[in-house]
Amino acid sequence: MAWEEWEQLKSAAAEQHAAQMQLNHVPIDPGGGTGTLVSNKPAWSKAGQDVGSLREDISKAMAKLTDGQKGLGEDAGCLTATAQKDVHASWETYVKNVSGRCGKLSGLLEKAGNDQLKTDEAIEVEIGNLKVEYGDTTAVGGQDKGR
Repeated sequence: MAWEEWEQLKSAAAEQHAAQMQLNHVPIDPGGGTGTLVSNKPAWSKAGQDVGSLREDISKAMAKLTDGQKGLGEDAGCLTATAQKDVHASWETYVKNVSGRCGKLSGLLEKAGNDQLKTDEAIEVEIGNLKVEYGDTTAVGGQDKGR
């Protein structure tokens, strides 16, 4: 290997090492956001309602699944029926868990929207309280005193 080739390989390795991500520090210029992120209560509420509405569809699917199970009876006497019952029990558990997750997520999304609104309202109330507690004093002279 020629000396120039060796120098090129070392240089390429150094460049590759410099380009790797380092997780133990922040870049000198980390950049910044554009400041365009907007979040509002209606968006959170709609997301919560939409996820909550999935529970209705899941409930309908579960009803069809259970209805399809009725014809087997308690002891159908065949391995396929037994296996099908096991699969049904597994799916029933799964579908109930999905429904529960949708319910919890729906509540969390709606709560996020409500909490944002409450935060804004709470700030507005606090500012209003400041105006009451530290209101301007009445004028000593001027038009209030007939001058």
